[in-house]
Amino acid sequence: MKKLLIMLLAAVITIGCASSYAVAAATSGSASVGIYSSYMWRGFELHEDVAIQPSVGITYGGFGANLWSDVNADTGEITETDVTVNYAFSKDMFGFDIGYIFYGLEGIDETQELYVAVSYDTLLSPSLTLYYDFDEGDGAFIVASVGHDVAVNKDIAVSLGASMSYNAESEYAIGDYSALHNGEISVSTSIPVYEAISISPMLAYSFSLSDDAEEALENADGDSNFFYGGASVSLSF
Repeated sequence: MKKLLIMLLAAVITIGCASSYAVAAATSGSASVGIYSSYMWRGFELHEDVAIQPSVGITYGGFGANLWSDVNADTGEITETDVTVNYAFSKDMFGFDIGYIFYGLEGIDETQELYVAVSYDTLLSPSLTLYYDFDEGDGAFIVASVGHDVAVNKDIAVSLGASMSYNAESEYAIGDYSALHNGEISVSTSIPVYEAISISPMLAYSFSLSDDAEEALENADGDSNFFYGGASVSLSF
């Protein structure tokens, strides 16, 4: 909990310091609550009960900070609270996102990651993200993804996505192996409801990509491939 408070303070300081570098930058914020069939993370079904996941974030220019939690709807337990701080910018057709994530986990050791994401503004919007756990995990996790939006009308588009990941001995969070980890395909959309309020339903299928991953991802029922979905309500301000 002390670490979490420190990270929250760091997030506030990051946003405050941004003003000295980008006085004219616009400030914006968002808050959301998602309800999903289970809590899925990097191919793992962390709990099979309905997951309630509130989030609040703020950006100032390219700087951002976000607070996110997972609540097990069956037990009412807050299973995880994460803090993310980041800086995003673009150069020509490339987009860059550099950040830090603190994972506040209930019942097990907390951990921390740094990440770097690179995207390219072209067909299918390819992106590559490298996560490095420098705390309990002491390893890396890599995600490559593509996506495409199909316009339904001027306000609504259906987003199709696909990704594949590779685990590089991120032992604590994933497993002590270096191999392909999981793939995922998804479909989602964002539906405007009223001014700054929107509803975003989604459906996804996650599946293992190697024998090592299949063993690591297997849940109590012996499954390592999962359908899941849900929706979130978001407010922008």
